[in-house]
Order: sequence, then structure tokens, then C-alpha cells
Amino acid sequence: QVQLVESGGGLVQAGGSLRLSCAASGSTDSISTMAWYRQAPGKQRELVASVSRAGNTNYADSVKGRFTISRDNTKNTMYLQMNDLKPEDTAVYYCNANRRFLPSQYAYWGQGTQVTVSS
Repeated sequence: QVQLVESGGGLVQAGGSLRLSCAASGSTDSISTMAWYRQAPGKQRELVASVSRAGNTNYADSVKGRFTISRDNTKNTMYLQMNDLKPEDTAVYYCNANRRFLPSQYAYWGQGTQVTVSS
């Protein structure tokens, strides 16, 4: 199994920056694409950004140009650098890791970390 632990969330003013980290442990060789999701109260969970094992990235339109996703396979850690934060970025951010040879419903999830952006 794989365990995912997020860190780096907190309270920040609009226009500020935060860096989230997701540390993976266990059977990390079984991980393929990793991603950050977020969920605000009363809203559906949404994909923020994803990064393949080779480093290919994709972003939601709402965060393009502001957020940068990356991963360090030697450290089994994924990052999300968030700049120019807006109040609408307020949400619980979840680390996600897809499993090789398995569909997305078998993905691993972290416990989430709260990001709050004040206006």
C-alpha cells in the first residue's frame, strides 16, 4: 500500500504564496501520475493539476500561470507552488496518486490540507 501525507497548508492573504508538499511512502514504485485536487464547502471536488512520472504537467484553467506542480521521484514527494492566491482558491487540497495498471477508482488519497485565502 501507499500512504500520502500533505503539508504546507495554512492561512494567507490574497496575492500571497504557499507551497504544498505531498510525501508518499510504502510501495511507491506502484505510483504513476500524481495530482492535486481541491474541494471547497458545498462544491464538487475538482482537479487542480497533475504531473506524470516523467514530469509532464496539466493545469486547470483557473490556476494556469499561478500554480506550478512538480515531483521529485527520488524523494517520493510532489509539490504545488501556489502564487498570487485568490479567495476562490480557498479549499481543502488533496494529494492523489494513480496506480500503475489500474483505473483511477483505485487511486490513493491523502488526508487533505486546508488552504484559506483572505481578502
